[in-house]
Amino acid sequence: MGRGSYNASDWNKLKNSRNIAGAKNEKEIFRSTKCDQRFDPRYIQHREARDSEDHPESLPIIIGLDVTASMGYLAEQVAKESLNETMMKLYSTNAVKDPALMFAAYGDGDDESPLQVTQFESDIRIAEQLLDLWLENGGRGWVVPCMLWYFAAFHTKLDNYDKRKKKGFIFTIGDDADCRNDSEHDALMTHFKRVFVEDVDMSVRDILKAAEEKFEVFHIFLSNTYYRGPGIVEMLPGHTMVIGTDDIGAIPEIIISTIQMTKGMTLEQAVRQWPELKRPALSGALSSLQIKNEKGLSF
Repeated sequence: MGRGSYNASDWNKLKNSRNIAGAKNEKEIFRSTKCDQRFDPRYIQHREARDSEDHPESLPIIIGLDVTASMGYLAEQVAKESLNETMMKLYSTNAVKDPALMFAAYGDGDDESPLQVTQFESDIRIAEQLLDLWLENGGRGWVVPCMLWYFAAFHTKLDNYDKRKKKGFIFTIGDDADCRNDSEHDALMTHFKRVFVEDVDMSVRDILKAAEEKFEVFHIFLSNTYYRGPGIVEMLPGHTMVIGTDDIGAIPEIIISTIQMTKGMTLEQAVRQWPELKRPALSGALSSLQIKNEKGLSF
């Protein structure tokens, strides 16, 4: 996967054909009423981000969306604005030469479909597959981004890692998440076995560590949402960015700036490249990062 290139013309055609601009809520955008087998981990051995003639140095980027009931507006925002802006700005800033994007929807461990994953793509198929995801809108407190970490660690094949020993990127976006403590390990692994149809016996911290072998893992935490307890924020110190729900329009710039900073750009340079109105939100979010960039410098 990952052939072709993303362009605004194809997005406008898709946006008009699905009446995305005129949709009143997320259910008018995401029309699926069950998980499509194409995106169900039960039926997926691996997702591949391979180099191609169009993209000889593919860089895998996974964007995971919390699709529990409190997060419906997030998926709507991403579908209407953030996806297109992210792709266009990735190219215009030259932050990533050959991006290969995969979207994921993660929810509650008790959901019918706690995890859905698209293919890695570089053209309009990114948007087409995103719009075909099912917004189950479940969630009773056991949100499981760790399932996405597990999939990324053990069910992806990446030329960027295998050939060049470089990491891709994972950005999860949503509430903080209850990643569960060791006392509830067996219950969590029962959900993993159901979702992946394989025996899994790993702590959440070990799953995260495995994902970090192949990816830089970040979380964009929407701070003024319902749950703010110990969880993913504590597991990703220095890799968690906090924004208010009023600033979700800055998500494309946050993602791109984070990638740029891992490649050597300073915080000041990352913030100043964007319009002045967005700089306060970006500065607040990015200033919490503690990352070692490719030049060996830490922020």
